[in-house]
Amino acid sequence: GGVGMQITGCANVNDLGKGFEGELSVAHDDMLPGLKKLATAMKVGHTKAILQIFSAGRMSNAKILRGEQPVSAGNVKADRPGAEQPRALSTSEVEETIMDFAKATQLAIDAGFDGIELHGANTYLIQQFFSPLTNQRDDKFGGSLEKRMTFPLAVVKSCAQVIAKANRPFILGYRLSPEERETPGIRMADTLELVKALNKTPIDYLHISLADAWGSSIVDANDKQPVFEKIKEVLAPGLPLMVVGHLASPTQVEKLISENVDFAALGREMIREPKWVQKVEAGEEDSIRYTFALSDVD
Repeated sequence: GGVGMQITGCANVNDLGKGFEGELSVAHDDMLPGLKKLATAMKVGHTKAILQIFSAGRMSNAKILRGEQPVSAGNVKADRPGAEQPRALSTSEVEETIMDFAKATQLAIDAGFDGIELHGANTYLIQQFFSPLTNQRDDKFGGSLEKRMTFPLAVVKSCAQVIAKANRPFILGYRLSPEERETPGIRMADTLELVKALNKTPIDYLHISLADAWGSSIVDANDKQPVFEKIKEVLAPGLPLMVVGHLASPTQVEKLISENVDFAALGREMIREPKWVQKVEAGEEDSIRYTFALSDVD
C-alpha cells in the first residue's frame, strides 16, 4: 500500500523467455491462481497492480532454460562474462512470441491486475529486436530502423487488441532504454523515432529506464541535456511519462515532478523503505530508511 501504482519484477511470457532462477512467470494457464494472489496482495490500499511482462532473449543461458539454447533477434553473442551464443528466432517463432505476449496479457486481466507493462528495456528481447547490434535479420522484423520497430510495435498491438476486449479499464505501459553503449547500438535518434511511433499506439504511459533519472547521453559526453527532456519534446501531449533512476529522497522526487514528469518510479528505495509514501504523507521524512544492514534481511 501507499504508492499509486506498483509494478512487478519482470514475468516471462514463455519458457524460452526465462532470464534467471526464481523468476516470475505468466507463461501458462495453471499459473493463474498464484497470479491472482499476487494481484490481490499488490492492490492493498487501492494501489494499482501492474504486471511487467517480457522475454529475456539472449540474456539467459542453457542452464536456466533447462538445456535449451537462448534465443534472440539474431545470433549475436552478448559481450559479458559467461554469455552464451543465442540462436535467431525463426519468423514463425517471432509470430508465436508476439502471441505469447497477448496470452500473457489475457492472463493478467483474468488474474485481476490493473494493467501490464511491456519491458522493452534493459537489453531484453524486445530491445534486442529494436537494436541494430542484435537485430541483423533480413525478414520483415529486421534491417532498417522502421523494420526493427516491427516487433516492438506488433507486441504493443497484440496486447492492445486483447485489452480492447476486456470488460474493464486496463493499463498498457511500455518501458524502454534510450541508448546502448555498443557500436552499432541504439542511439537517441532511434529512440525518438520509436517514441513517435508509440505515440500512435494505445499505450497509457511511457517508462524510461535510466541509471540516473537526470542522466544525459551515455554515448555523447558533450550532450548534457537530460534524456527525459529529449523524450518529452517528442512525446504525444497528454501521454504520461514515468522516469526511474536511483530516486530515493522526497526532495529528489519533488524536483523531478516539478519538471512536468508525471510519475517518479522508486525501485531499490521501496525495498529499503516500504513505508516511504506513508512517512512522507505523515511528515515523518526524517525516519525514512536509505540503507539497511544485511542482518535485517531474513
